[in-house]
Amino acid sequence: MPLTPLDIHNKEFGRRLRGYDEDEVNEFLDQVIKDYELLIRENKELQNHSLALQEKLNHFANIEETLSKTIIVAQEAADDLKNNAKKEAQLIVKEAEKNADRIINESLAKSRKVSLEVEELKKQASIYRARFRTLVEAQLDLLSLEGWDSLDGNGQVKSEIARGS
Repeated sequence: MPLTPLDIHNKEFGRRLRGYDEDEVNEFLDQVIKDYELLIRENKELQNHSLALQEKLNHFANIEETLSKTIIVAQEAADDLKNNAKKEAQLIVKEAEKNADRIINESLAKSRKVSLEVEELKKQASIYRARFRTLVEAQLDLLSLEGWDSLDGNGQVKSEIARGS
């Protein structure tokens, strides 16, 4: 059992003529030296162990700091990526809206052009029908004239038809 400071303090040596019993003192000192060396060795081991633990703690603290910085950088990169994606999406939407407006305007212009062409064709058809009707009526009037039965040898209708009576 190792000595305690109280054991050392309370140790009394037997007296002899010449003073303390030398063997007893030497044995005690040997025991003190042995225990003290043991304590020094244990203290050194504990110091070494403490240094190793401190190094590990520092290492893990560095890892934690690096991870924190990495997380911050990753978060910033994610935020930048998110913001860039939003901006790109907004640009795409604006471009799509422009294209849609252009397509709508082109379609409206084409629709107006087609409407104008249809109206023009309706007018031309109406004029054509009126002219055709006039032509058909004139031909019918010609057919209703007498004298178609008597054609002269040259293929001409008698003078009545020529006169238009």
